[in-house]
Amino acid sequence: MNRDTAETIALQAMRFVAEDEDRLGRFLALSGIGPGELRERLGDPTFQMGLLDFLLNHEPDLLAFAEHAEIDPTQPAWARRTLARAAGLRDEESSI
Repeated sequence: MNRDTAETIALQAMRFVAEDEDRLGRFLALSGIGPGELRERLGDPTFQMGLLDFLLNHEPDLLAFAEHAEIDPTQPAWARRTLARAAGLRDEESSI
């Protein structure tokens, strides 16, 4: 997977998370990020990794996102790996 595709998946994930008030609230609470920071952090690969981690760590959200985005459920994990490499991190390093 290339970086552009990984970033596209992360942006789709942000839209998916933002569309559901409860899901967005959980993401904000777990990440410690305030609502005002979301837009300014969207282009940051480590933020994008954290967003994908959020979905990857809760299978019902992951599967719902994959269906919503019409992608294979493994794609967010591949996107996360690609973004980790782009940020100079190992795949297993924490992102947020």
